[in-house]
Amino acid sequence: MLESEVIAMRTGSEPVTARSPLRMRLWLSLWGTAWALFGLVAFSMNGRPGWAAACAVVLLLAVVDLGVITYRMRQGPHYQPGRDVPPYEPDHGDGRPRGPGPGTDGGRPGGG
Repeated sequence: MLESEVIAMRTGSEPVTARSPLRMRLWLSLWGTAWALFGLVAFSMNGRPGWAAACAVVLLLAVVDLGVITYRMRQGPHYQPGRDVPPYEPDHGDGRPRGPGPGTDGGRPGGG
C-alpha cells in the first residue's frame, strides 16, 4: 500500500446518519405504475397486444413493489444502537483479538 493512500475508518455514526431509500423507491414505483398503466391503455387501443402484455407485466411488478414498500414503511424503524453504544473497534490487521464491548457476553453464540 502506498503512503498516499488513505483508508477511511468507520466512525460509528453511520446508524445516526443513515437514510432509508424507501421513500425514493415509493415515488419511483408510483412513477413506473403511472407509465405502465398509460402504456397498457395506449398499446391496447392501438392493437399492439405484445407491447400491452409487456406493460401489464411492468404494471404488475410495480404494484407488487408498492405493496412491499408500504409494508416495510409501516413496520417503522428497526433497532439501531443508541448514542451510548460505542463505535466498533477497527481491525488493526495485526491479528490482535478485539475485546468485547461493555455489556456483551464475550462473543459467545447464544450466550446472554
